Amino acid sequence: MTGFRDFLTRFRPVATPGRASPPAGIPADRTAALRAELGPPLALLEDAETAARDLRRQAAVAAAARRSEAENKAAEILAQARLQAHRTRERAAEETARASEREAAEMLADADRKATAVREAARTRTSDLADRAVALVLADIAADRLPSPTPEAES
Repeated sequence: MTGFRDFLTRFRPVATPGRASPPAGIPADRTAALRAELGPPLALLEDAETAARDLRRQAAVAAAARRSEAENKAAEILAQARLQAHRTRERAAEETARASEREAAEMLADADRKATAVREAARTRTSDLADRAVALVLADIAADRLPSPTPEAES
């Protein structure tokens, strides 16, 4: 829509008064001329804008699909990692238990060897100690049979 100023410019004199000239004609409608000149390129731009909008929409859909696929893959990788970590922990616990059992068996075998050595030492020493104990007891018994010294004899 043209403004009031554009409306008034239509009635402005086209030429200075003077000799007669060919008929002046209708004033030019610049808005229509601009519309006629810029209409086809702007229509092409509208088509390009529509194509760009469609392309952005398709890209957003593709990005959402890729994001969803990546999230699913990440969840799968995480689940596998957790399972593998659980298996690794179980394996480590089993290895530790086996090592502890081996160490306990070695300690038990060592204790058995030491106990056997102590029993053998006791067995070999027992007869000597028993003989010495019997000798001491017999000596004590013999000392009790002897007449005890009288207090008068001691003074």
